[in-house]
Amino acid sequence: MHVAFDATCLLRTRTGVGVFAHELVTRWARAEDVDLSAYALSWRGREVLADRVPPSVRVVRRPMAAQVLRPLWRRVDHPTIEAWTGRVDVVFGPNYLVPPTRQAAEVVTVHDLTCVRFPELCVGDTLEYPAMITRAIGRGAWIHTVSEVVAEEIREHFPIDPARVVAVPNGVAPHVRTDPREGPRRAGAERYVLGLGTVEPRKSFPLLVEAFDALAGRDLALRLVIVGADGWGSAALDQAIATARHGDRVIRLGYVDDLDRAAIVQGASVLAFPSVYEGFGLPPLEAMAAGTPVVSSSGGALAETVGDAGLLVPPGDRDALVDALRATLDDEALRARLVARGHARAAAFPWDRTATGVLELLRRAATA
Repeated sequence: MHVAFDATCLLRTRTGVGVFAHELVTRWARAEDVDLSAYALSWRGREVLADRVPPSVRVVRRPMAAQVLRPLWRRVDHPTIEAWTGRVDVVFGPNYLVPPTRQAAEVVTVHDLTCVRFPELCVGDTLEYPAMITRAIGRGAWIHTVSEVVAEEIREHFPIDPARVVAVPNGVAPHVRTDPREGPRRAGAERYVLGLGTVEPRKSFPLLVEAFDALAGRDLALRLVIVGADGWGSAALDQAIATARHGDRVIRLGYVDDLDRAAIVQGASVLAFPSVYEGFGLPPLEAMAAGTPVVSSSGGALAETVGDAGLLVPPGDRDALVDALRATLDDEALRARLVARGHARAAAFPWDRTATGVLELLRRAATA
């Protein structure tokens, strides 16, 4: 089977979607019966694409200009991807967009429906996703989602045959243990609540600052450490820190590399993930794999992902978040239970299963 793979997200700093794409392309490149081509919707990106994919992956080097093609593909179904890739059996878009094809099947991953459920939390290209999804469905595309919750939302909000929406959950890599002293050293705190993710309104970091402020007065050693690149929610977070009584004990580290991230996650007293809505939720599983207790909102698919391995609170409920964090910080028996359940939960989400499941969907689409 010849698969054309949109590798645009591999050109950027690797966050959730980039991790997903990297894990899939790495495994598919080892499959003997898969011929894999990678393309990127980036004029300059074609120069570095070969460095971002395994050596066995064929790289499309003809230029593709995103600023031209994305708006064009929202209106018309040409040019088709075969103009760049040649004949393929199926084209896979791991990040909401799949281009039109001449004959090949189309499969696109929809990670969440924030653009439909909470458009006020979206900006820029994200607001274009519904039109892109609708057009792909009109051409007969199959939809892959990373949770059953998002699969049901797709069936509810878009005119698609329910059978053409298939959920295959994300995975999480096994945690590589580091020296226990490294996390606190890199975080700049001995005892800390960890917030993890791109700073944007959906992640509710200002709410986390409020919850930390309510806890900090009774635990003078406690710090809040926030790890993640700045998004369009940075100003609100800055304001929340500036007005907090204990704002001087909030540490913002920005984006960190994989080694620092692993050490900081492992060293945290608890991961707090109060997101308004998630299509899956990788950070809680990442913390579970590292043996760190998790307090999470139940927004979107988080209850499906976290299960009983973390404490779940309603999105936006500051008091419930404070109570759950306090319990996790103070109750050693509870912490031990959450750590044990977390290890088991994370082990149930291997990336091999994700890669196999999505590849099975591509075969199904190609032979339909």
